[in-house]
Amino acid sequence: MVEHASGAEPAAAAGDGPAEVLDRPLPEGVRRRVVAFVSEAFGGLTVGELPGQLRQYARFTPTRRAKFAGNAMATALESDPVFRQRVGERLKEAQPELAAAVEAGSPPGAADPVDVAAAAYVLRPTGWVKLVAAAGEEAQRAFAERAEEEGRRELERLREELAEARDRIKTENESLRTELVAARKETESLQRKLRSAQSDVKRGEAALRRTTSEIDGIKSEAAAQVAAAESEARRLKTRLGEAEAGLEASRRAVREGRSVEDMRLRLLLDTVLEGAQGLRRELALPPASVRPADTVDAVAPGNMTPKDIAARALSETDPALLDQLLALPQVHLVVDGYNVTKTGYPTMPLEKQRLRLLGGLSVLAAQTGAEVTCVFDGAELAAPVLLAPPRGVRVLFSKPGVTADELIRQLVRAEPSGRPVVVASTDKEVADGVAKAGARPVASLLLLKRLSRV
Repeated sequence: MVEHASGAEPAAAAGDGPAEVLDRPLPEGVRRRVVAFVSEAFGGLTVGELPGQLRQYARFTPTRRAKFAGNAMATALESDPVFRQRVGERLKEAQPELAAAVEAGSPPGAADPVDVAAAAYVLRPTGWVKLVAAAGEEAQRAFAERAEEEGRRELERLREELAEARDRIKTENESLRTELVAARKETESLQRKLRSAQSDVKRGEAALRRTTSEIDGIKSEAAAQVAAAESEARRLKTRLGEAEAGLEASRRAVREGRSVEDMRLRLLLDTVLEGAQGLRRELALPPASVRPADTVDAVAPGNMTPKDIAARALSETDPALLDQLLALPQVHLVVDGYNVTKTGYPTMPLEKQRLRLLGGLSVLAAQTGAEVTCVFDGAELAAPVLLAPPRGVRVLFSKPGVTADELIRQLVRAEPSGRPVVVASTDKEVADGVAKAGARPVASLLLLKRLSRV
């Protein structure tokens, strides 16, 4: 809301006498109408005629000005008499009849009190404070009347809902009574069925007793039949022995005539073999080069792995150990760059550390033919590194949020199972991680000793 003036007007119109001030905040409805008048008046003013705090809204539409610059326009209208006078001139041009009536002190009775109060606030004729106060009282009275009317309508609506609820409850009660009668009838029917079922159970129990007696008789009969069956089984066993003896005699007769069958089978086998050889010639199939023993996973002579070399009697700091590892076929050496340089020459600047290490790795790659990847932590960089990787060495920097240790583990996991991978790092966490992935960790000092021989 627009605050009432804290003192006398800075400049009063001629003949106004003592400046009038509001003793209460401007009613909200009057304030919105005043802001609307100011927003519409923008279109008739140049940028130079606007106060400094309002010039940024000059190109806004009236609706946007009212929405985003309402407080600023109300403040400027209250504190800048010249701006208020210009707005009043625009108001006189837009609504001459209302402006003239307000300045004459006799606003038309049919006019909206809010429009009258807003025009009086802008034009500031004698008695304008009373017009504004009267508009506020009228607005409050209209609000009270609207609230009373809404209350009456709400009461009427509630009464209608109460009547509907009563009718609905009455209908539901009748429905429940109907359902209760039906439930009672169903209960009586179920009771009759229960009594009938109880009679059936009694009859069933009598039938069960009769059945039990019959079963006992059947069991006795079955026992007699089992005894007869056992006697028959003994007789059949005797006959089975006789049949087995006859079968053995038949087998001996078959073996004596088997030579003829063997000859026929051999002839058939020779026919199949010759047919298979002819099919092989027609398809031009090469002789088999893979034998079952070739599929068994084992270490053949000359195909040593990093784990085989690890088992040899060499010190973990002996450069010969690294030479043996790098002699493995298709070996991949991954170097934890800053871990090695800060172990060997920590007092040098980072740029010179990188150049010295990469130079040694380039010569090592040329001597051994191994694939070499050097990883640096990107978090150590203050700016992008302009670096031409040396021949035979892949240089990688970790991305933001990714450490060099994690990048090394990603490189190891990317390699196929079975390829020898050697990781040079003193970091125990890195060494343990790559060892679980199948790589062979070596200490940074071991690589530094080997590079000192380059």
